[in-house]
Amino acid sequence: MKPENAIEVHQVTKEFKVYLDKGQTLKEKVLFRNRRKYEKRTVLNGISFEVKKGEAVGLIGQNGCGKSTTLKLLTRIMYPDSGTIEMRGRVSSLIELGAGFHPDMSGRQNIYTNASIFGLTKKEIDKRIQDIIDFSELEKFIDNPVRTYSSGMYTRLAFAVAINVDADILLIDEILAVGDANFQAKCFNRLREIKAQGTTIVIVSHSLQQIEQICERSIWIQDGKIQAEGLPRVVHPEYLDFMGQKRQETITKKIASSVPAPKPDEKKKERWGNGNARITDIRILDAGGETRTVFKTGDSFKIQISYEVVKMVQDAVFGIGIFRADGMRCYGTNTRIENFPRYDLKTNGCVELELEEVELLPGEYSIDLAIECNVGIPVDYYTKAARITVYSDISDVGVCRIKHSWTLDAM
Repeated sequence: MKPENAIEVHQVTKEFKVYLDKGQTLKEKVLFRNRRKYEKRTVLNGISFEVKKGEAVGLIGQNGCGKSTTLKLLTRIMYPDSGTIEMRGRVSSLIELGAGFHPDMSGRQNIYTNASIFGLTKKEIDKRIQDIIDFSELEKFIDNPVRTYSSGMYTRLAFAVAINVDADILLIDEILAVGDANFQAKCFNRLREIKAQGTTIVIVSHSLQQIEQICERSIWIQDGKIQAEGLPRVVHPEYLDFMGQKRQETITKKIASSVPAPKPDEKKKERWGNGNARITDIRILDAGGETRTVFKTGDSFKIQISYEVVKMVQDAVFGIGIFRADGMRCYGTNTRIENFPRYDLKTNGCVELELEEVELLPGEYSIDLAIECNVGIPVDYYTKAARITVYSDISDVGVCRIKHSWTLDAM
């Protein structure tokens, strides 16, 4: 195993037997032997990937592609049919939250039981039990039997235990919706802190936005194989386009006849969509209406987007994303987020977005533009559609400037 890696997966395969109509009782098994028929389903077919220490990786893909199976193999809940998985360090998993909780034991007693499953000693649990209770916000109920907890209280306690075991590797499967909105934000911030401390994180999620905020790399699994991997902002448009095409095929089989051929100057991976409408021109204007691509931190500017319509787009959504040179998303919004009224694209037109006092710090930025239809199908997703340069005479650091003021001797 390479010294810089925390996880190494080599040519892993996993098959399951899917019974068509399995008899449950002995009588059924004897009398109805035909019910024993099954088919073998290959969920993972020779996947390989590595995760470096301290790296955060997201696993994406449609339902049944093998994401959760991969995570369960990493936790050793199940084992591969062939191939090897090597991991270095203590592993904590947020998969089956509360597995091992006893309903008749109190929350406090279950903390000791569950934390010991993760490999903590009693002394280690004693040191951090108050942190676990405080994070779960269940101090009033911590000595009540767990069977009296609501489902939300149950999962909050389980989450609090799992993220307080000082794991070297944290495995997460679709559990970032625990509790109410405030607790979700608290969980998300805690994951950021864990990542900053150098913990290796692997997340399975259908929320691409969450993955983009935490992960440096995405791995797209399709039909048991790795379809693509790399920066989230590179992989996610490919995945969205694939899913959009599948949804579109369900809606109509005639869509292929209306897709215009790509223009010669377009690179394959810079544009996605069904082609019912197409962005034809982008203009960036300063506050005075002049075309510019260089701005000072704090300047306002407008983006004018011209488009042509090939086939009517119902309930169209326009979106924008601003990315730093390293692929970090600095800002993104769309007309759905802004609660714009329904707007159908019937004829060619132009849309304008005004960005006021853009406080981006100096650097090179690319702008992604998108048109979607009412069910989220990409119509024209145009990555790196435009570029701007930002300069400043102040040497502060970060992503953006926050308005502030210093007061010395204020006390």
